[in-house]
Amino acid sequence: MSIIGKKIEDWSNINTESNHSEFKIIIDNLRKNKSNILKCGGDVSIQRQHKKGRLTARERIDYLKDSQSEVLELGTFAGYEMYEEYGSPPAGGVIVSIVKIAGLDCMVIANDATVKAGAYFEISLKKTLRAQKIALENNLPVIYLVDSAGVFLPLQDQVFPDEGHFGRIFYNNAKLSSFGIPQIASVMGPCIAGGAYLPVMCDKYIIVDGASMFLAGPALVKAAIGQEINQEDLGGSHTHTAISGTADYRAKDDIDALDHIKVMIDNINHKRDKLFDKKKSVEPLHSIDDLTKLFNPSSPNQYNMYEVISRLVDGSQFHEFKKDYGKTLICGNAKINGYNVGIVANQRLVIKDDKGAMQLGGVIYSDSSDKGARFILNCNQDRVPIIFIHDVNGFMVGKDSEWGGIAKDGAKMVNAVSNSVVPKITLVIGGSYGAGNYAMSGRAYEPRFMYSWPSAKLAVMGGDQAAKTLAQIKLSKMSDASEEEKQRIYNKIKLNYDKQTKPEYGAARMWIDEIIEPEETRSILIRSLEIINNQTNLPEPKFSVFQC
Repeated sequence: MSIIGKKIEDWSNINTESNHSEFKIIIDNLRKNKSNILKCGGDVSIQRQHKKGRLTARERIDYLKDSQSEVLELGTFAGYEMYEEYGSPPAGGVIVSIVKIAGLDCMVIANDATVKAGAYFEISLKKTLRAQKIALENNLPVIYLVDSAGVFLPLQDQVFPDEGHFGRIFYNNAKLSSFGIPQIASVMGPCIAGGAYLPVMCDKYIIVDGASMFLAGPALVKAAIGQEINQEDLGGSHTHTAISGTADYRAKDDIDALDHIKVMIDNINHKRDKLFDKKKSVEPLHSIDDLTKLFNPSSPNQYNMYEVISRLVDGSQFHEFKKDYGKTLICGNAKINGYNVGIVANQRLVIKDDKGAMQLGGVIYSDSSDKGARFILNCNQDRVPIIFIHDVNGFMVGKDSEWGGIAKDGAKMVNAVSNSVVPKITLVIGGSYGAGNYAMSGRAYEPRFMYSWPSAKLAVMGGDQAAKTLAQIKLSKMSDASEEEKQRIYNKIKLNYDKQTKPEYGAARMWIDEIIEPEETRSILIRSLEIINNQTNLPEPKFSVFQC
């Protein structure tokens, strides 16, 4: 393998101080927004939860995890600046984290009762379904900490009837169980109406004193059949452990319930075979702190993607595939924490090919498409997970590209990504535009995890091009618009479009799993590879017809 990257002192024509200052602004803003989200429903709601003798969702997760182990929380920005007429639900009202319990990686899905009493918005469901999918793909036991008032009724039409709505949770419960993935539910507060099926469809069910589970509450029972009964007798812990036999274990409080879960996980002979080999880990030669100094996140220009890769991979060593061909796409093998990985990344430098033609950085050409498709096939043949690093403007356009077959060549790479069976991890550090997002394994192509830096932008095209196009369409329907009016229309469209390209906007809608800081990237990739390695087997790769 070759050593790649340079010391920061040897970088040329890069304003490291200015770049770092710009990154600091957006990272500080990210931290501020995250801090507000971590306040859950606010101090008053947290105090109310504590007065009931109950922990908050994150406190429960923190108690569950093994000491000295880290929490990988996903979907922190779910629901961010959404549903503003009802008050945006922090983290979508449900906390999703992967933690180690008794040394085993587990997926924890916990309703946040401090946010709208743990009620489900559509984004809460989307986040829950995403967590179940991650658990299924990576063979993770699932723990549900239930404390929810059920569907958020003012928006019930967005939550109840469709295939990706509430019923899908129970469908997934059944499927996870059929694949032998353990599921444990602890009802720690209300568990009402359709939500009552979740704990019953799990392998093991704990109910805490003071919690309740029923298909219809006392008021609805009285209205429906005229029967008067209190909440405890209808669906309390005694009822479901001693009378109905629905629950398996009774806990006196949150801590007792969480201790039950720890014991259950410790007593499971869960498959611990590992899919991928792990060698000795070596730190990169260059500091990961340099990443915030490489380019300006507000107006990125040319930069060398090798400098990013060199700060993520073991020993800064990289074995490059077709180094002198299709140079706007970097492909090669490396190790991260001793795990073999393939890397597909967009080169941001302007390239001159061997025919003397200039190729724009961040653009996928026919040659780079061919190269990327072939490398993805190799990774599947070698059973090596792939890490995609996005800073892509899309595929090349124009007569020469169309005549050269860019559509069919791009389709090869999209085809290869679609049928790839090895785990994929996607990291967006800059632009992720148009079909470039697809070819680089965007959300629709089912990466196991998808992360972004706060400098990321996800859209069909760049804000300036989109705003000009949309403004032209609008102005074509107007007569005699002044230059000021034209500028005002353009500015309004661009402002809205730019907002929609921000990573917070995408993370709010679960298009990405988490926004991470550049300095966290290697450690989060390592943790993600550890989680992926819980999978015990891979299907044989099967690829469909390629256009030649």
